[in-house]
Amino acid sequence: MSDSMLNLSAMQLDAIKEIGNVGAGNSATALSQLINKKIDMDVPSVSVVPLADVPNLVGGPDTMVAGIFLRVYGKAPGSVLFLMPKESAFYLVEHLLGEQKSTEGELTEMDQSALMEIGNILAGSYLNALSYYTKLTLLPSIPAMAVDMAGAILNVVIVQLGQMGDHALVIETQFLSEDDGINGHFFLIPDSGSLQIILNAVGVK
Repeated sequence: MSDSMLNLSAMQLDAIKEIGNVGAGNSATALSQLINKKIDMDVPSVSVVPLADVPNLVGGPDTMVAGIFLRVYGKAPGSVLFLMPKESAFYLVEHLLGEQKSTEGELTEMDQSALMEIGNILAGSYLNALSYYTKLTLLPSIPAMAVDMAGAILNVVIVQLGQMGDHALVIETQFLSEDDGINGHFFLIPDSGSLQIILNAVGVK
């Protein structure tokens, strides 16, 4: 998988970005309805990076983040990882549950459940977009969540992935709310052969 991912053409990256853009729009709409605020969601870039470099994209391995991880089942299996700064996680919880929280505190079980639901919605929106374009059935697993340093979360993910892949296809997203900015990073990590299945399905060789 690594070689095929590293040698993606500009046309292939554009095709993936277009799918991501559709998924982002669906996610923004769903999130807006959840927290009752206008949310825009951009997909500014798509790139392929070594898994070991992923923490650097969110501020470094020591940055405290909330991470949501899901497996993807179906014709093109893979994994989805969504990372956001701890402050963004608290912001979302506050607006979803309607209560003030201190970022110095801990996320309760209810808070984490709310964030996992958001992860479910985001992943589902992206997978729905992929399914629409590719006509492939793609189903997300129940999400797992942790609040920890980015490096620690990624180490757990790498153990989960095993030999499935050493590079991540990164769809870097930014949330924009009407009163503040929420930053999040969305990572798609296809299993071996899955990326080629997706590209073939959308007619990009």
